[in-house]
Amino acid sequence: MSLETERLILRRWQDSDAEDLYKYASDPDVGPIAGWPAHKNVKESLGVIRYVFCGAEAYAVCLKQDNKPIGAIELKLNGNTDLTERDDECELGYWIGKPFWGQGLIPEAAKELIRHAFQDLGMRKVWCGYYDGNEKSRRVQEKCGFKYQWTTKDLYLPLMSEHRTGHVSCITKEEFENR
Repeated sequence: MSLETERLILRRWQDSDAEDLYKYASDPDVGPIAGWPAHKNVKESLGVIRYVFCGAEAYAVCLKQDNKPIGAIELKLNGNTDLTERDDECELGYWIGKPFWGQGLIPEAAKELIRHAFQDLGMRKVWCGYYDGNEKSRRVQEKCGFKYQWTTKDLYLPLMSEHRTGHVSCITKEEFENR
């Protein structure tokens, strides 16, 4: 399955995407601010495609012009998120390669995935979070209509072996429909 926006195709990840994933996920300015370490090699990126980006609603963010991944976006369904235990709620996660920052591509992708969550999957609420210092992620959430809910200090991030402060927001189906 794939979804489309004006500039993007959101499609399932394929093993053949490993080199493109590595190109952007190996940048130390991309993963660590989102809570995961920069990829060390193409083999690691292939493993992420096979074992992390394998969720039912995990998509490669691709430019329409070449259909090559430049980022990732996912609706984490119940069982794959710690923000909700409900089947009619999910968590949105995303990142994009540094060369594409500031172009409005992730808000564009996120708005389509939020629409998909409410209109196609029957969700009633979509959650999203970011860590202190990740102002780009906070801005994406604002642009998409998310409303701040709470802050948690001293969150342990096992992939980074450190503690951070996290901020959580959400958007309801009603808020989405009234935008």
